[in-house]
Amino acid sequence: MLRKGALTVVALSLAASAAAQDKPVPYWASLASGEAMMRTGPARTYPGIWLYKRRDLPVRVLKRYESWRLIQDPDGTKGWMLSTMLSDRRSAIVKPGEPRPILSQPSDGAKLRYRAQAGVVGKIEKCSSGWCHIQIGKRDGYIRVADIWGVAPDEVVD
Repeated sequence: MLRKGALTVVALSLAASAAAQDKPVPYWASLASGEAMMRTGPARTYPGIWLYKRRDLPVRVLKRYESWRLIQDPDGTKGWMLSTMLSDRRSAIVKPGEPRPILSQPSDGAKLRYRAQAGVVGKIEKCSSGWCHIQIGKRDGYIRVADIWGVAPDEVVD
């Protein structure tokens, strides 16, 4: 049985998530669940075209229709997903190619902390001046915006 306080927390988090989904399009979001179905149209009656099994995967929301969102994934695939499957939590995925440096400061001359392989997903905390602070698991550091998908080139994230 849930306590009254727990119900309040759940209600507030759902309200915050719903409010975030009412932003003007396009905007960035991430998958809120470990499993989320992309469909060919904005209803459960449309065929599923992709089952995502990667929580926090960044997506670009292109259009809204009732409780459905037309999204684009990092590979460019577009389809519809229920807004409840999306979160306003910012994340990014390392672009294809060589492993990308994660640095101690947002500067090319900063100390190398580690390298992130293509396809690694991390949480974005702040971005400005072409750099993002990213957290990948328990490790963090700075990565160039040009090396990730999930942030617009000149976007500032606070």
